[in-house]
Amino acid sequence: MIDDSARSEDADIWFALPPGFVPLPLQELAAAGREPGQTADRFASLGPVLRLARLLLEAGTVHCCLGLHADDEGDGGPLMSFFTLAWRRVDWAPRSVLAGRAAAVAERPEHIEILDLPCGPASLVQTRLNAPSELGLGAPCELLQVTVYLPCPDGERIAILSLAATTVERARRYRALLTDVAGTVSFENPIPEVSDDVPDKE
Repeated sequence: MIDDSARSEDADIWFALPPGFVPLPLQELAAAGREPGQTADRFASLGPVLRLARLLLEAGTVHCCLGLHADDEGDGGPLMSFFTLAWRRVDWAPRSVLAGRAAAVAERPEHIEILDLPCGPASLVQTRLNAPSELGLGAPCELLQVTVYLPCPDGERIAILSLAATTVERARRYRALLTDVAGTVSFENPIPEVSDDVPDKE
């Protein structure tokens, strides 16, 4: 299945997610809480989600999805995750240097890998962080975060793919999942142009 955004003339990165991920409308959520009157009242119970959407947009996030998968290594219950794609502007450098720098400045990394992907050099960093209060999880909660840094061909931007989950014991699985997603990334449109012309039948 190809999302309509993949055919946008403004698109400059393409990737594929496995089944189980549902896109979240960041722009709409961020704007919903700012609308006056009854419209805003309807979203009052979603206050933490709306604040989180605004924080993500401010951080340069352009796409996010909620993931729900069965725990095939445990009791079969549902595992939830949160995928985001963001952009970061950087001073020009060779792409391999940018990937290495991004990993080197990560705070308290638990695991680092240098990746050689079809779209170019990248780095993967695994960390743990405290869940933001905007998630509304109640008691303090630790999050696993796996991030892949993918420098763009122009050497002036980095695409940041992140996967966050509360099941920190499944770190190996989430690293593998995000590595697979990063392996599908392309900075050139991989979708062939389809002509609207229908050939005449003989």
